[in-house]
Amino acid sequence: MVIKSVNLETVCGITSTLPRNTLPEIAFAGKSNVGKSSLINGLMNRKNYARTSAQPGKTQTINFYNINEELYFVDLPGYGYANAAVEVKEKWGKMIERYLHTSKQLKAVFLLIDIRHDPSANDKQMYDWIVSNGYEPIIIATKLDKIKRSQTDKHLKAVRTGLGAPATSILLPYSALTRQGRDEIYECIQTLL
Repeated sequence: MVIKSVNLETVCGITSTLPRNTLPEIAFAGKSNVGKSSLINGLMNRKNYARTSAQPGKTQTINFYNINEELYFVDLPGYGYANAAVEVKEKWGKMIERYLHTSKQLKAVFLLIDIRHDPSANDKQMYDWIVSNGYEPIIIATKLDKIKRSQTDKHLKAVRTGLGAPATSILLPYSALTRQGRDEIYECIQTLL
């Protein structure tokens, strides 16, 4: 997949009307600080297009990136950020839910899980929720460069088991640092389109 053009086309806040796009959409969901912006930047071949932050919970909007005038990468707000107020968390949840229920172009949801840790209750809840909305999430195990190569299989198994994901579901390890796993993610996207 060759990225020729990237354009942040639409930013939707809690009260915004979601766009009625005609191009396919690929959504990215994950806990705050899981490396979602880093993955999206890596896939777009851009350094800081999707804003990364040392402070978790920074993405509080749904951001639609037009890729090559062919598809959208949809960056969903990070969940599970401990310092966010309860009513803010609820609003983010409702915003994500509204998007999953109303998008006519959504082809897949990529669910990002930090490979170093067993999935949290929030991760499991998000996984189950995506499944209950009729999607088979594609699981991306981020921060691959932070573990020893010999530990990869063990950690991937823990992610799959922790989410209760079937053996048939797609689970791809990814490193934002080395870009390992990027080609496999591209292949996945191409297949979806």
